[in-house]
Amino acid sequence: MATIAQMSAQSGQAEEPAPKSVLARGLSLLDAFLPGEADLGLAELAARSGLPKPTVHRLLGELVEWGALERSGPGHYRLAAKLFRLGQLVPRHRLLRQAALPYLEQLHEASHENVHLAVPDSVYTLFVEKVTGRESMAVRSRVGGRMPSHCTATGKVFLAWGGRDRLRRVVDAGLSRLTPNTIVLPGLLHQDLERTVARGVGINHEEAEPGVSAIAAPVLGDHGQVVAALSVTGRSQRMDVDRLSRVVRAAAGAMSARLPALSRGAC
Repeated sequence: MATIAQMSAQSGQAEEPAPKSVLARGLSLLDAFLPGEADLGLAELAARSGLPKPTVHRLLGELVEWGALERSGPGHYRLAAKLFRLGQLVPRHRLLRQAALPYLEQLHEASHENVHLAVPDSVYTLFVEKVTGRESMAVRSRVGGRMPSHCTATGKVFLAWGGRDRLRRVVDAGLSRLTPNTIVLPGLLHQDLERTVARGVGINHEEAEPGVSAIAAPVLGDHGQVVAALSVTGRSQRMDVDRLSRVVRAAAGAMSARLPALSRGAC
């Protein structure tokens, strides 16, 4: 954590200029969709991307023709299945999911809560697999969904072991408050990340959703870098932090040991 010891600058929401190339403009429209949104209208897409409405209208037509989007109603659009198919082809995520599934199932059996495999995605944590059940509390996360790093257990793992640059990007993007427990001061976040390294797990105590807590541990790649995180998420009053911290660390450690063999087999 010495590499991020100086990261106590004030946070602020940076306003990015609208993209200039045609490709970048089209991708900015796809990136405008947020988890849980069924569809978006032209006006909202224009506002989120910073592009003029005529440009958005033209690009939306091209994205529909290519198969990235589909029309859900007059002037409204939603993401299409072609993006899902392409996502399944990402080799790194496919390998991680293959390696993680036995450990996700073990964690679910041990906790009867929601368990996740996540990877870092810019200033977010991206959930690439999830196992849940009838006894599990309904939570906001979903496969393919993103949540802010500063208020999630998996995100704290990526920040704690991710170095100064990753933390700076998160702070510069703004530490948004999702619940009364969300840490929104850079100095307090830095202290929490130091505790994360010391105990070996990231803990979110009702920082992303009221009544919901989570525990996450890092999954290491060939060279000791953090490539993913495993987590258990559920009702705060049912979470045995000490026991589940041991279980999650053990699962993440076993998965880390298995990854090199899977990587060689995939080559």
